[in-house]
Amino acid sequence: MAEFKPIRALGLMSGTSMDGVDGAVLTTDGVSIQDFGESAFRPFTKAEADILRAAQGLWPGDDPDILAAALDVVQSAHADLVLEFDNIDLVGFHGQTLNHDPDKARTFQLGDGADLAQRTGIPTVWDFRSNDMVQGGQGAPLAPFFHFACAKWAGLDAPAAFLNLGGVGNVTLIDPSKDTPEAIGALMAFDTGPANAPLNDLMTARLGKDYDENGALAARGRVDETILTRVFQRPFFAQKPPKSLDRHDFHDALQLVQNLSDADAAATLTALPAACVAANQSHLTLQPENWYICGGGAQNPVIMRELSKRLSGTVHQIETLGLDGDMLEAQAFAYLAVRSQRGLPLSSPATTGCKAPALGGQFSTP
Repeated sequence: MAEFKPIRALGLMSGTSMDGVDGAVLTTDGVSIQDFGESAFRPFTKAEADILRAAQGLWPGDDPDILAAALDVVQSAHADLVLEFDNIDLVGFHGQTLNHDPDKARTFQLGDGADLAQRTGIPTVWDFRSNDMVQGGQGAPLAPFFHFACAKWAGLDAPAAFLNLGGVGNVTLIDPSKDTPEAIGALMAFDTGPANAPLNDLMTARLGKDYDENGALAARGRVDETILTRVFQRPFFAQKPPKSLDRHDFHDALQLVQNLSDADAAATLTALPAACVAANQSHLTLQPENWYICGGGAQNPVIMRELSKRLSGTVHQIETLGLDGDMLEAQAFAYLAVRSQRGLPLSSPATTGCKAPALGGQFSTP
């Protein structure tokens, strides 16, 4: 293969919390990480977030007016953020996930990479998930190949788990002794269950807040373990990986805690992500000594305590490795964009269930 020099790629990520768009620069050749660059956040206004929430759960063609309004928000916000950066060679554009149904081999990330390339003047890679699903994969999670590169960059020499707690939780089990992320035994990855989404929905519904800051409300409550046990009786937890979820797959979690006080309901839904990971721990091919936590859940000290209590192994914030947990997903799409441009796989049977290591992404030039 011809030599490929590292380039400055900008990854963009707007998650299911719909608070805004993360942007992060990564210098990489699509294999190893040379440098972590600058990052920025472009928040959604309340009006923009309301438009995006109205589109949640839709599929293409469901409601053209709502989807058109949402697309305008996605394109404008992402273009605004890209134009804050200088000397970018390539953009990785994930778009806004509105729906995900792996059982029917379909997923919907709202966004137009060709339009974004025109708006910014920068080549853009987008539509990362579709080909994986064509190849029999779940289309998610897609960060594990980047997690593998991060473990190499951090110098890890023993198997470890990266746990991302966003709206949904997902875990990547990494064996850094392997040479490539697609190698057999290098990775195992899957969604673990609901993470922050039910708790955030509770805070919005009952108190008009976006989230439980520092776990303050949950810290005053008591966890109802009976409710957690009812959740674990669902087939998802017995299902072997790979497996993935949509943000709304556990939408009835609020009904389960409807008779609890605010504090007890918050405590129970704060324990839920950790308990979900613990319920899936038996699926791991080996038990890691160290768990590195990223995503919004890592900022909640009550969630971190629940993880320490329920998981075997030591729990750390991912910052202990010198990584930025808030920007890890954006950085992942910078990394995947470069891999896509090079024709390297973005997923493997062990990460998404695709038939063989799968390529992905559409490439659009200005």
